[in-house]
Amino acid sequence: MSPPEKSLPPAPASVGAWLWGRFSRLGLWVALVTVLADQAHKWWMILVQQVKLGERIYVTPFMDWVFVLNRGISYSLFSLDSTSGQLILSGFAVLVSVGMWVWLARAGTSRLMGASLGLIIGGAIGNAIDRVLLGGVADFFSLHVLGYYWYVFNIADVAIVAGVAGLLYDSVSTSRNAAANQG
Repeated sequence: MSPPEKSLPPAPASVGAWLWGRFSRLGLWVALVTVLADQAHKWWMILVQQVKLGERIYVTPFMDWVFVLNRGISYSLFSLDSTSGQLILSGFAVLVSVGMWVWLARAGTSRLMGASLGLIIGGAIGNAIDRVLLGGVADFFSLHVLGYYWYVFNIADVAIVAGVAGLLYDSVSTSRNAAANQG
């Protein structure tokens, strides 16, 4: 009688597999375009349009440009006025972006997921750059209707929200497709 066969442990993934996957190129391009668009707009507003902190410029009946420096996170929660606080928030954004990058490289399942994670990573990095260079996140878009003003946001914020929406849609459509194929 021969001894039972032992299964070998799975081979360790190479470093390349941890950092680059099927949809990584798409995610990288989307992240780079997002960072460039976000930073170009912010610096255009500050250097070319010379919008001053707190200044409001009428654009349309439902949108103004107003320069707000957000030193916290969403809706200025956990506002940190110190340089070290801004560096901590920037470091956290970079750490989360690295985690999302590894997720994309290791488990990316669709172009939508790649683009969505690229939007989130690009938005997070764009806002992290602001924290390091400006001491907070530069926000400019102020939407309003009938006297109600929504929070002030920037292109990076739009990218993050669009990325999250894309991930949610991808997760729902993937699970619906799997359920339809099983039935």
